[in-house]
Amino acid sequence: MTTRAVHPASNPLRGAVEVPGDKSVSHRALILGALAEGATRIENLAPGADVAATRRCLEALGVRVEAEGETVVVHGRGLEESLAPSPHALDAQNSGTTTRLLMGVLSGQTFEAEITGDDSLRRRPMKRVAEPLRRMGAEIELRDGEYSPVRIRGRRPLHALRYELPVPSAQVKSALLLASLFADEKSSVRDPFGTRDHTERMLSAMTTSEGLSASGDRITFRPTALHGGCSISVPRDVSSASFFLAAAALVEGSDVTLPGVGLNPTRTGFLEIIREMGGRVRASGRNEAEVEPRGTLRARFSPLYGVRVEARRLPALVDEVPVLAVLATQAHGATRIEGAGELRVKESNRLEGVASNLRRMGARAEVQGDALCVEGPTPLRGAEVDTTGDHRLAMAFAVAALVAEGETVLSDARCVEVSYPGFFEDLEKLSS
Repeated sequence: MTTRAVHPASNPLRGAVEVPGDKSVSHRALILGALAEGATRIENLAPGADVAATRRCLEALGVRVEAEGETVVVHGRGLEESLAPSPHALDAQNSGTTTRLLMGVLSGQTFEAEITGDDSLRRRPMKRVAEPLRRMGAEIELRDGEYSPVRIRGRRPLHALRYELPVPSAQVKSALLLASLFADEKSSVRDPFGTRDHTERMLSAMTTSEGLSASGDRITFRPTALHGGCSISVPRDVSSASFFLAAAALVEGSDVTLPGVGLNPTRTGFLEIIREMGGRVRASGRNEAEVEPRGTLRARFSPLYGVRVEARRLPALVDEVPVLAVLATQAHGATRIEGAGELRVKESNRLEGVASNLRRMGARAEVQGDALCVEGPTPLRGAEVDTTGDHRLAMAFAVAALVAEGETVLSDARCVEVSYPGFFEDLEKLSS
């Protein structure tokens, strides 16, 4: 565990930052590339530990993945040929996305497999994925009926499934869409929450027009081959960008530009909320030609005002709630973020972690049921922040430290490597 001290910003934040590739898109590019026919070239793959875990798991399953300069080439095995059984348990480390998406893939294989991970991962719920996959015919064992290690005995073909998501989870939806690649008939998933749609976009780009279709909030997928021999350009991660957007809005005189950031509508809820708070955030140069839209974001300092965030809006900004709460401490009036219960089962209990650490820094924050309530503006003071090894908390409270009085010490700063290994260096670059 590596602590890190962060001090108040002595200068406005100015300049441009190229944040890493999108983590969610990167996981899916690797996995779908592994199942496609032919080679898939991936540009700007996210460099963090979570995506590296997905890559190592795929390699353990017989997939050849090579680096050619800054491009990663995945040599797909196709759907007809099974992946190769691994002699050891697959180590997803801290990555829930790796675990849940691979549960879908492995349910359609012809061998037994086991997925494990670190202590944090072993506390996250997997039953929500296992139950519908069992209905498709896979045999899945969970520790205590809920947690990893996950043991999977796949079958082929799987039964087709018609399913409605009971919780707002793109990972559950993606696992079922991946499993449907190996089903005997078309399957469909209804997503009433509007969760992120990276898997659907990529499947649509890699199959024929008969493969995937959508009607309202229901996605239907007919088993069909995935075409490799293509290139996937991963946009820069909007969740990583949110920390710099927030920092620029908070530190007086700041003006920060972030090029090439993904602008998928299912991920831009934070941009909408910060604007509603009075934040001066602008998107320009939008490019719709790629599978994932992208553009340049610019944020400048501005006075902020409290807002109410309704539960229906959470799926489009769930990863940004910690830094949104930091913004709320400096906003005029109350901010109430509703329907945030899903944050209790992330890398940590983010809901309680955000509130308790904000209080340590002098903020007025409390959890009311599934809502996070913050009253502002409140002067923040430096404190010892318990990140609980959660990268989103570490980065959010590094931003809070920029406008606090005195030194803030993050208990485990190294956890940012899960998604953004160069985060602190980029933050320092803007203020130097």
